Amino acid sequence: MLRTITLRRVVVTGLGAVTDIGLDVPSFWSNLLAGQSGIAAILGFPQNDDWTTRFGGEIKGFDPEKHMGVDGREAKRMDRFCLYGLGAAVEAARDCGIDFTTGNFERRGVAIGSGIGGIDTIETSHLKLMQGGPRKVSPFVVPRLMVNACAGQVSIRFNLQGSNIATATACATGSHSIGSGYHMIQRGDADVILAGGAEAAIGPVAMSAFSAMKALSTRNSDPTRASRPFDKDRDGFVLAEGAAVVVLEELEHARARGARIYAELLGYGCSGDAFHIAAPDQEGAGAFRSMVMALKDAQLNLDQIAYINAHGTSTQLGDKAEVAAVKRLFGAHTYKLAMSSTKSVTGHALGAAGGIESVATILSIVHNTLPPTINLDHPDEGMDLNFVAHTPQQRPTDFAINNSFGFGGHNTSLVFGRYRGD
Repeated sequence: MLRTITLRRVVVTGLGAVTDIGLDVPSFWSNLLAGQSGIAAILGFPQNDDWTTRFGGEIKGFDPEKHMGVDGREAKRMDRFCLYGLGAAVEAARDCGIDFTTGNFERRGVAIGSGIGGIDTIETSHLKLMQGGPRKVSPFVVPRLMVNACAGQVSIRFNLQGSNIATATACATGSHSIGSGYHMIQRGDADVILAGGAEAAIGPVAMSAFSAMKALSTRNSDPTRASRPFDKDRDGFVLAEGAAVVVLEELEHARARGARIYAELLGYGCSGDAFHIAAPDQEGAGAFRSMVMALKDAQLNLDQIAYINAHGTSTQLGDKAEVAAVKRLFGAHTYKLAMSSTKSVTGHALGAAGGIESVATILSIVHNTLPPTINLDHPDEGMDLNFVAHTPQQRPTDFAINNSFGFGGHNTSLVFGRYRGD
């Protein structure tokens, strides 16, 4: 006998973000709308002219004790990516209003991943090993470097005894994590999930490796204008760091406690390019399929989508593939919707990007305001959509898509909608 599953509705009741343009959601949103770039010369490690890229979106001024009550000793036991993720989770947990000290702990879980994890810990520990031998390596190295360390720390902090998972799908990680949390609640395995992504990869190894791939912009003389999605003068993405976490909650659970509901998560789609380990399929076939799946899951028509928060990394191949996928899917409606890349302001935070951009997409619906694509001075050939160039746009936005695509051919699309109390 087949089991019948009644899918439950999932809403967003809390937001948290630690980014290069703001260490909390209000400052992030304000600076995003202002087009206040978070990109600057790198301060975290010394560089010289041998480095072809000497800038990025570093987190500045983050104090673990101030932001989340983690003292210096405890902070040293966590990698930076984990601290940023825990900081975003603390803000989201406070924002949602749930008392995490009581209730059914087994019905609450976490889904927070990272594309790279504790690479800072790996680098510094290897240096200690080479300089002083194995006895100089800390016993906390493994708990610091694990990709799942942030999910584990958040689970411990809020006594989340349900599902505890950490996705690692490169730049699609944050959105995959949110999609996984959505499915867990939708299918009755949890009532509350803290979901998102965290990353802190700005360091010598990651910077030199991405540079060797010719993936990074080299606009060292003008960092704030280096991330320029859809512009013909784009020359690569800008590496950034940070974290974002959203609180996903089953609708009736949220209603019963009188929660403020930001938006409803309506659909989730994911696909694989099966094409190349780093380059996207140039027709955007995988991106097309993930959006089709998400819209089918959301049971929406194409003409109901008002806005797309693009993956929009500012790479030659990636931007073209995404625009091709959007045009193929939406046809004539392509020119009625708006699409912007918030990476033009924040840079690309890899595994955290999907979480950060989900927060931006949700707030776009809440405020009927679309964040801009800055630095879009000369749209490339074929880039003829409404990219919300330079300044925000006031626009009724009931339904929106957030796209996230990653090395390995990972594609993820999330559909958010305005919650109307029905």
